[in-house]
Amino acid sequence: MKIAIVGYSGSGKSTLARTLGAYHHAEVLHLDTVHHLAGWKERDRESKEKIVKTFLDGHSDWVIDGNYAKLFYDRRMEEADLIVMLLFNRFNCLCRAYKRYRKYKGKSRPDMTAGCDEKMDRAFVWWILHEGRSKTARDRYRRVQTQYAGKVVVLKNQKQLDAFVQTLQ
Repeated sequence: MKIAIVGYSGSGKSTLARTLGAYHHAEVLHLDTVHHLAGWKERDRESKEKIVKTFLDGHSDWVIDGNYAKLFYDRRMEEADLIVMLLFNRFNCLCRAYKRYRKYKGKSRPDMTAGCDEKMDRAFVWWILHEGRSKTARDRYRRVQTQYAGKVVVLKNQKQLDAFVQTLQ
């Protein structure tokens, strides 16, 4: 089973990826760990592409969480047997990100590169509330929903997410 998880920051993509990876006995790749080096430095594009390509080529079952349109986005959508979109509203995402910050403050969370201590700054809040919800991102989500309608699940709140996870059991 190949599963792509995309959606807004703070919606629970990485947590869902771990759950689905364990359930399907599939390898999990968190694209945040590909994008970031320790200290919140950005990895160079060539290295990121090599990591993702190697992962895609090397696993018959996988779960990949993250948007990162320049990291084989179309290939991930095409190859995925299931695409889960977490399209929670901006305020739910902000609350969830804040809870995550409080839980991991001063340390790296399990789905992030070591040395990237959890933070909640103005730039990230702005990203959650505005920048990460750009017209380009919304259009990309709509395109995927149309192009891959038969394999897309859209979840817009915690109740829907909980019901989806319940179907696994």
